[in-house]
Amino acid sequence: MLPRYMLPAIALIALLSGPTDLQAQLLGRGKGPALTEPPTEDLNYLFMGEFVGTVKGSDGEEQRLGLQLRPIGGDQFDAVSFVGGLPGQDEHQSTPMRMIGQRNEDFLVLSGGPWAIFVEQDACALLDRTGEKIGRLERILRTSPTLGARPPEGAVVLFDGTGTNQFTKAEMTDDGLLKEGADVKPMFQDFNLHLEFRLPYMPEANGQQRGNSGLYLQSRYECQVLDSFAQNPVFNGCGALYKFRAPDLNMCFPPLVWQTYDIEFTAPRWASDGTKIRDAHITSWVNGVKVQDNVALPDKTGAGKQEAPTLLPIRLQDHSDPVRYRNVWLVDRGLMRDEFPVYPTPEQILEDAKAAEEKAKVAEAEQVAEAEQVAEAEQAAEAEQAADDEQAAEAEQAAEAEQAADDAESAGEETAESQSADGESEPSGEAADEGEGDSE
Repeated sequence: MLPRYMLPAIALIALLSGPTDLQAQLLGRGKGPALTEPPTEDLNYLFMGEFVGTVKGSDGEEQRLGLQLRPIGGDQFDAVSFVGGLPGQDEHQSTPMRMIGQRNEDFLVLSGGPWAIFVEQDACALLDRTGEKIGRLERILRTSPTLGARPPEGAVVLFDGTGTNQFTKAEMTDDGLLKEGADVKPMFQDFNLHLEFRLPYMPEANGQQRGNSGLYLQSRYECQVLDSFAQNPVFNGCGALYKFRAPDLNMCFPPLVWQTYDIEFTAPRWASDGTKIRDAHITSWVNGVKVQDNVALPDKTGAGKQEAPTLLPIRLQDHSDPVRYRNVWLVDRGLMRDEFPVYPTPEQILEDAKAAEEKAKVAEAEQVAEAEQVAEAEQAAEAEQAADDEQAAEAEQAAEAEQAADDAESAGEETAESQSADGESEPSGEAADEGEGDSE
């Protein structure tokens, strides 16, 4: 007899027929919310992420296992696991095993593989069909090795958070990030491009509707930006040369985590009669891992502009999703040559961390000062209101006293007049007697 804690997995298998059916249920749904900051009331968000550990195989030998997990709306989850670890790790094997799951209060159960996985926020327990625990995975938070890379001397800084003067069309957020839908002003032939991007959290969206943007090199060749976390590498997913070639690995991290794109672009070459004599070539790295290796592009990709010998600007596509960018710089290989990608030194990482900490302290101090100003303003307003109330009360009391005095004075005058009238209308007793005597 199976243990009782296996029942949720059995029920899940009975209710959900497989990933294809589950994903089909999402078709036709709206995009739902698109959050650029971690949600505070979404329990499903707390389970999203990557896990790594070991599991005992059928032969009794332990093997390394990586798991990627993402919410897809309605307390349901989509997951993919890899023998050997996560994409980009040394022993990773690219054949994925897809799983589906359902959250039940503070845990969720994944099924669809040779074991059931019970997931909590920080770790996962793997159980076989008899209910025996055969493995454990721990949550892991990965960071791109090129995150925070500084532009080498002579590079063109396109965006560092201080302004958008290097763009013909661009908009910044209040906290100094570059929004999607920006067109670079200078144009380049052969270049190395570094940028950092952050995908929105869109748990109810699916496919191309989930955190979509793109890097249009020369407005013609798109390196796809998309929330492809926990998905198979496809020709329109993150790291793809859009609708032309899938990435060698899907290196997309979870949404709301800063990620990196490093691109080495060589423009096509043309003859004087307008015929192309060499295709454009692209090598690209997502989160520090090479996903496209000197790939030749015979034509434009997707909705790119038609190929021609003329230069066109780099564009950060606006696909109506709030994708954010920062630390965007470029090396013009016609002017300089340097090692690429660029990796920040330990000293630079420490310096950036200190700067971020100092910035957070300043922001916190500003918030405290603002709160104190608000409190002082409220106290001043309360004191002013109290003074006004006291003054109004005193004025009311004075008015009541004045009215009382007026009433008293009026009452006194009425009494005097009444007494005077009584004295004139009633003769004295002596005069009355005298009148009686005369009549006799």
